[in-house]
Amino acid sequence: MKKLYEEKEIVFAILWIVAYCIILGTIKGNYGIDSVYMLVGLLLFSVGILAFIKRHHLEEKYGLAGWPKNTKSYLFFIPMWVLATGNIWDGFSISYHGASLFCALLSMILVGVVEELIFRGFLLRAMLGENRPAVAISVSALTFGIGHIVNLFTGQAGFETIVQILFAIGWGFILTMVCYKSGSIIPCIAAHSLIDALSVIGGENELIDWIYIGATIIVSIVYGIYLGRIHTPGSGEDAAVV
Repeated sequence: MKKLYEEKEIVFAILWIVAYCIILGTIKGNYGIDSVYMLVGLLLFSVGILAFIKRHHLEEKYGLAGWPKNTKSYLFFIPMWVLATGNIWDGFSISYHGASLFCALLSMILVGVVEELIFRGFLLRAMLGENRPAVAISVSALTFGIGHIVNLFTGQAGFETIVQILFAIGWGFILTMVCYKSGSIIPCIAAHSLIDALSVIGGENELIDWIYIGATIIVSIVYGIYLGRIHTPGSGEDAAVV
């Protein structure tokens, strides 16, 4: 694995993404997000990725060395935190109980961990090595969104999947820009895990859901352009990237 990482880092990242989509997509389709199988699968992915990073001392490269320094400089991340609460804009509705609720919540938190590490970690950093930030950011965001097409194979309706892909692409751009500009993946893991965890206990109101989806897509465009045009201490970039 280390040899592949050193020689073909982009291929290494893609293989992690493919393995994640196939294995976890299959488990989700067969057993659901509230199953112990889903939880164990996500735990294994999380431990495997983090062990690889720690063993090869890659914490700084992948933004795991700590929270962004000079936090006051990152108050412009507020739109991300506001949008992260979108799943409870229409209240609460708990569909799981007992052990199922525990498994579902913990699984969704781990989804945020794994997906950020492979999309904003492995893939983004591998492509940034090509010295084309705009391309790296776009590919990371688009791949993250398109990857949700795997939900078609878990029984999810086609229209619902398309909407979810557009929603995920919007979030992909937000999270990728925040990671790139701050130099830390930790805020992205926290926001992503919060979004997914709240989806388990959030209410269901079609109008509010559409407002949330529309707001995410619009904000991702405006916010992405704004973040691309400012300099931050963590990015090491003075010029706009988009």
